Amino acid sequence: MLRYQDIPYQFNVTSYFVDRNLAEGRGERPALIVDGRAVSYAELASTANRIGNVLHELGVRRGQRVLLACGDGLEFVASWYAVQKIGAVTAEVYTYLQPKDYAYYLEYTQAEVLIVDTLTLPGVRVAAKDARYLRHLLVIGAIDTDLRGNELDFEALVSQAPVELQPAPTTRDDIAIWKFTTDSTGAPKACVHPTHSPLLSFDWYARGVLGINADDVVLPVPKLFFDFARDLTALYPFGVGGAGIVFGERTTADRIFELIALHRPTILVNVPTMMSAMLSHPDAATQDLSCLRLCVSAGEALPAELHRKWSERFGVEVIDGIGSSEAYHIYISNRPGQSRPGSVGKVVPGYTARVVNGDGNELPDGEVGTLEVSGDTVALEYWEATEKSATTFPHSMAEYLGQTRTVRSGDLFTRDADGFFHYRGRADDLLEVSGVWVAPTEIEHCLIGHQDVLECAVSGYTEEGLTKPRAYVVLRPGATVTADELIEYTRDRLAPHKRPRQVRFVDHLPRTVDGKLDRRALRELA
Repeated sequence: MLRYQDIPYQFNVTSYFVDRNLAEGRGERPALIVDGRAVSYAELASTANRIGNVLHELGVRRGQRVLLACGDGLEFVASWYAVQKIGAVTAEVYTYLQPKDYAYYLEYTQAEVLIVDTLTLPGVRVAAKDARYLRHLLVIGAIDTDLRGNELDFEALVSQAPVELQPAPTTRDDIAIWKFTTDSTGAPKACVHPTHSPLLSFDWYARGVLGINADDVVLPVPKLFFDFARDLTALYPFGVGGAGIVFGERTTADRIFELIALHRPTILVNVPTMMSAMLSHPDAATQDLSCLRLCVSAGEALPAELHRKWSERFGVEVIDGIGSSEAYHIYISNRPGQSRPGSVGKVVPGYTARVVNGDGNELPDGEVGTLEVSGDTVALEYWEATEKSATTFPHSMAEYLGQTRTVRSGDLFTRDADGFFHYRGRADDLLEVSGVWVAPTEIEHCLIGHQDVLECAVSGYTEEGLTKPRAYVVLRPGATVTADELIEYTRDRLAPHKRPRQVRFVDHLPRTVDGKLDRRALRELA
């Protein structure tokens, strides 16, 4: 297992994950499959070099943030590595945001260069009017676009740029990556990561747990702005000469089945919501997923019943785990051949994890508490959020750089006697029902076991001053089950105080931009 001390002091992310493949004779191997076309490591490297030279010409220097707001494709991946190669800092955002959201990110990152595509350009134009720091917009796909002011044609500049680029002499401790997370206020904050975080995460999780290898081809369900998918698709495979599949359009069950049939990937990066959608697809029974050796799930809790249904239908092993932007990636995970449905697995080598009470004392197995994780990939801080950093990261960046760091999560867990961790929800999502704390996820996981339930989410409502659970349910097409029948279904499966008092049927559940259940929006539903 790689240790922080084993990493050379001078370390560049792009040199390791892209250029090393050329140096070791893998230049012609496919790094990406984009719209059915194989992009070799040599092409990816040369494209990243050209983009890096363009960024240099635009005045981007080491330590400066470059904001990416573009769809999945070669341009996104190559731009990400170009920023890393010149020693700047990558920060990427969703491509379907409102102008006010782009305005927030521009102000927060103080990015002087923003890489966009024609999809995001209209919203960014509105946001850019009052942007104090933005100097240049690099527009991908601008051939039929009337560019204005500080907007530049991405392809025209890249095609004319030199193909050679020396990597910046970055060190293993230089700031390299911002990963955004959203707190209870809804305002995204950046988790600040140095260059050694992606390398250690690759070695500990991708290689140590998943056994990723040169023959693996990874297909992601989430889009690449979501770092869970980006790292598994366009970072970890590159560490061993593997490949990732990238597609620009929105993800649907139909498209995932099409891409599996066309490219026969070996790893599917999934989330429970899409797993449920794939299971309920009318052609699910005829789909051939035998090429997949693993389906990786994270991002939200995976109910044991959904895990079971997936395994029975598709015969593909699910490796469920949990991670966070605060700790860079996955830190607790099941293992191939050793998966325990209903759990998120055991601690990934390189990390330690404890279930603690409010005083920070470790709790015995079986007791519910908050999760505390330590390891060398934990973020240094939240950018410009001193108070929040102090409560989440019990260390200072100056004191702990190069030493093991700790993150105090808001997640509730239990650990069993075998060392498997079980997710019990977020501390701030608990409902106090009849004087007892209830985790909404327990009710949700029960209802998802009903054959007619496609998705489910639970929140509390107040009646005569008392908090009661209400379930919002998305039914499978053609289902006829009633609300009373679903409440009755929980009678023999849940304690009386945990049963939902109301069931409301909805067409869809509110979700955040990265596909997670939006519990804040759920609580606001009438």
